[in-house]
Amino acid sequence: MFSDKDISHFANLETPFYYYDLALLQSTLSNCADAAKLYNFHVHYAMKANFNSRVLEKIRAIGFGADCVSGGEVSKAIELGFDKAQVVFAGVGKSDKEINDALDQDIFCFNVESIQELEVINELAAAKGKKARVAIRINPNVDAHTHHNITTGLDENKFGINSWDLPLCAETLKKSDQLEFIGIHFHIGSQITNLDVYKNLCVRVNEFAEWFEERGFTVKVLNVGGGLGIDYHHPDGQIPDFPAYFKIFNEFLNVRPNQEVHFELGRALVGQSASLVSKVLYVKNGKKKNFIVLDAGMTELMRPALYQAYHKIENISKPAVADVVKYDVVGPICESTDCFGKEVELPETFRNDLIALRSAGAYGEVMASHYNLRNEIRGVYSED
Repeated sequence: MFSDKDISHFANLETPFYYYDLALLQSTLSNCADAAKLYNFHVHYAMKANFNSRVLEKIRAIGFGADCVSGGEVSKAIELGFDKAQVVFAGVGKSDKEINDALDQDIFCFNVESIQELEVINELAAAKGKKARVAIRINPNVDAHTHHNITTGLDENKFGINSWDLPLCAETLKKSDQLEFIGIHFHIGSQITNLDVYKNLCVRVNEFAEWFEERGFTVKVLNVGGGLGIDYHHPDGQIPDFPAYFKIFNEFLNVRPNQEVHFELGRALVGQSASLVSKVLYVKNGKKKNFIVLDAGMTELMRPALYQAYHKIENISKPAVADVVKYDVVGPICESTDCFGKEVELPETFRNDLIALRSAGAYGEVMASHYNLRNEIRGVYSED
C-alpha cells in the first residue's frame, strides 16, 4: 500500500495520523455502486463507520444515501449535501430533540426499534402537523457468526422489535395517524464474512414481509442492513466481493413489484481505505517479552482494546526480509489494555521507525478520544 515516496513523506510529518488512500476508497465505492445497480438496489452509507468529511464527500458524490444513528449524523449528512430523501435514522435510543430535528428535515425514514418509540414519534409528529415515515426494525434472531460484541440480530440483543411483539406493533401502527408505515428493517451484526448468513436473513425477511402484508400493510421497503466484513489479515488493495453479496439477496429475497431493497453498508466501503501511522517511541527488550511503545494508543484506535480486534501491524521503515523479532506492540496510555497486538512478528525495530496499523478506515478515527488529554488525531490524504 505504501510507496517509497509515501514513507519518505510520512517521515517528515508529526505522528500519529490516519492516512487515507482516497484512490482505493473511490475504487471500492465504484465497485459497490456498479454491483448494486445491476439489481436497482439502494445503498445507504452507515455513517457511524467513518464521518471524516473528505470520506463523506466521495460517498455523497457516488450517489449513496446516509444511514444515521444519531441526530449529529443526520445533521452532518444533510450539511454535506446528502439527499434528505435518502437519509434514514436508526438507533435504539433516539431523543425527543433528535426526532424533532429529523422531522423538521423531512428525512426519508425513521427505522423504529420499539413500540414506545412509535408512540413517541407519532406524538411529536402530531405536534408539528407532520407525518413521519417509519420502517420497523425487527430482531430476526439470526446468528451472524461474528464477535459477540458486534452481533445485533439475536433475541438477547437490545436492538429492534422482537417477533412476539409484532401484533402489538401492528395495532400501534394502525391507530397512529401521524405515522406512515413504509417497510421493515433488519441488521444482524457487523464484520460478517460468511455470506451464507445472509441467505438465512433473506428467509426471515420474506417471512416478516408476508406477515405484514397479510395484515393489510403495504411493504414498500425491505431494508436488510449491512454488516459485510473485510479481510483484516490481507489488506493490500482488497475490495469486498460486492457482486457475490448483492447476488445472494437478488436470488433469495422475494421482491414484489414496486418494492425497493435497501442496504446499509459501512465497514465494507471504508475499512481498507485508511491506516493509522505511528512512530516508535521506545523499544523495551526483556527476557520474556519485547515491547514496542508507539506514540499512538487506544485513544487513536480503540478497537483492539474494546473487543480484541485484529489489525495487521507493519514496520514500514524496514524491508520485510529483515530479521524477525516478536514484539508486543503497545501505546502510551496509562491502561493495561492499551495494546495493539501480542507476539507480533516484525523486522527488528528501533526508535523512530514508522509503524502502520492497517484496515483502520472503519471505527478508527470516529472512536478516537481525548483520554489522558491526548491531542485530536488528524488525517493525511493520498490526493494532497
